[in-house]
Amino acid sequence: MSQYNEKSEIKVLGIDLAKNSFQLHGVDAEGNTILKKNLKRDKLSAFIANLPVCLIGMEACGGSQHWVRQFTEMGHDVRMMAPQFVKPYVKSNKNDAVDAEAICEAVQRPNMRFVPTKSIEQQDIQSLQRIRSQVVARRTALANQTRGLLLEYGITIPKGISYIRKQVPLILENAENGLTPLFRELLNELYEEMVHLDERKETLEQKLEQISQHSEDCQRLLTIPGVGLLTATALVAAIGDINVFKNGRELAALLGLVPRQHSTGGKPTLLGISKRGDSHLRTLLIHGGRTVVRVANQYQDKRNRWVNDIEQRRGKNISAVAVANKNARIAWALLSQKTTFKAAVEVAGI
Repeated sequence: MSQYNEKSEIKVLGIDLAKNSFQLHGVDAEGNTILKKNLKRDKLSAFIANLPVCLIGMEACGGSQHWVRQFTEMGHDVRMMAPQFVKPYVKSNKNDAVDAEAICEAVQRPNMRFVPTKSIEQQDIQSLQRIRSQVVARRTALANQTRGLLLEYGITIPKGISYIRKQVPLILENAENGLTPLFRELLNELYEEMVHLDERKETLEQKLEQISQHSEDCQRLLTIPGVGLLTATALVAAIGDINVFKNGRELAALLGLVPRQHSTGGKPTLLGISKRGDSHLRTLLIHGGRTVVRVANQYQDKRNRWVNDIEQRRGKNISAVAVANKNARIAWALLSQKTTFKAAVEVAGI
């Protein structure tokens, strides 16, 4: 069932995205509902192209970045919102029409937080990151499987990918370890698959390196202690337009590196970090923070004295998260000011 009043002009349009079916809800300048319509995927672009320029809202989900870019090229003002920010505007029971109406209402709120739009280049970088993560996960699973199978034959290998690479060829060459010809063949196949995954991982990292070398923003981020190739490219892919964030804390909050709050009655209560946003990028920043914490005692500059002080008071894990939070804020400053990180470093004992 559809409803469309052509006499009024749509000013705000909410779209509930799906794979093949899209629900639209449009209102005029006074907020009156003038459009309720369901469209199939092949009809959506043509319908939006024929609409007057308006504000279009949608939830950030699979495929939303594609539609944002497409509708923006048509001249519309397109904004994405996190689903949890739209949910409070859903009235009564949930269905596509109610969701579209809620999106239309939420996108008009002056204090609504919107999700940055990614360019095609940013999505390419993010795809490389995700594929690399999958390759590493598969390699880890393969190593654990190899170690577990050999244990059933009385052969132990210490934890670590490097031990698998070194000892499996020696095990295959040893004719007196009691392995059957069938298992030797299977073990060799597992080893060859691990070698293939190593090569695949190296190829993906080479592509990220090429992207980094041609990106000024990546080169700026690489000057931050604790930020390497993976973190720099992931930040560039995730941030988009740095001007979307008012300050560094907003970027850190997007990555889930700021404390959760549960305050009432004027009594502030801060909990652990919120862990919102991109878990992959947050993990990279925290791993980089651990590297900084590990070598901080070798330097006597202001930054490393701060790191050492936190480590002594709160431990290595909390200090690593604190460094990750600071690095996110520094990243915002470097990208917004178009500069590089500079710090006076004094080596301990010199």
